[in-house]
Amino acid sequence: MRQVAIGIDVGGTNTAIGVVDHEGNILYEKKPQMATPQKRENPTMTGAVSEELIEKYIANLSSEIKTAIETVQQINPEIEVVGIGIGAPNGNYYTGNIENAANLPFVGAVAFADLIQANFPAIKHIKLTNDANAAALGEMIYGGGKGMKNFLMITLGTGLGSGLIVDGDLVYGADGFAGEVGHTTLIPNGRLCGCGGYGHLEAYCSATGIKRTVYELLTQYNATESELAKVPYSDMTAKIVYDAAENGDPIAKEVFQNTGELLGRSLADAVHYLSPEAIFLFGGAAAAGEYIFKPTKESMERHLLPVFRNKVKILPSKLKEGSVAIIGASALVWKEMEKAK
Repeated sequence: MRQVAIGIDVGGTNTAIGVVDHEGNILYEKKPQMATPQKRENPTMTGAVSEELIEKYIANLSSEIKTAIETVQQINPEIEVVGIGIGAPNGNYYTGNIENAANLPFVGAVAFADLIQANFPAIKHIKLTNDANAAALGEMIYGGGKGMKNFLMITLGTGLGSGLIVDGDLVYGADGFAGEVGHTTLIPNGRLCGCGGYGHLEAYCSATGIKRTVYELLTQYNATESELAKVPYSDMTAKIVYDAAENGDPIAKEVFQNTGELLGRSLADAVHYLSPEAIFLFGGAAAAGEYIFKPTKESMERHLLPVFRNKVKILPSKLKEGSVAIIGASALVWKEMEKAK
């Protein structure tokens, strides 16, 4: 039998579903992706509406999982689905719940893994964690972290997520939510973060934070000649900033310099309490290459204790941008099977 895992990523807009083998090959991927219930569908966040949305969503998701299984088994009847891994916002590995996810219309804690398990009783390994943790597992099993037992994964997306690998396993902490590096306080009383706190790393070094830095610098320098000044706020992306930097735009270059300085400072803190072998950066901002990696590395080294300097590598993720969500989620299954041995 050829063993495979189902990988599911519950995103704020869409839900990705795929079938992945032990080598990280995606044998099936749902295209187009399935829609995730939106916050606007439950504007008053009432329990009854939440339950209705969850019931419908689980039914649709289970149907898509069945389609995925049937599709790959039609191609190869020897395929055995050994588990389902789920990456989700505020996903709690210990309970299998999605708990108080800010961008989903669900109220309180949703017993997500149990609801999926009820529809697939024959599948033994059904596990859930948050999306950054899933990405860290994917990096360890399929990517640049293969063979490493201690590293940090930073995802630079709309928010800033992180997964901590210590002694070959994810760090979940006492309640299942350990590893929120993005919500450490970088600048006291600084920018308002999406979580409601102030001065968090995420508010400065995520894709959203980079966007905010662009307009702060445009205003500071009255830089009407910058090509970034022509881009509306709602359209600005890290890719646009990168392209402008490549064209020699000084504002774009300073955006990455400032972002790397702040990110490196926080990574130095992480090194002090984790002493990892490497730190992987993944996401849109990481695609800026040396514009972000060089100032980040320089800042981190400058803020480290001498005993830690020139030991910790900052590396680009080796996971493919378009498939990391599915691959990372599927990695949960292989990790569970390893633990069960």
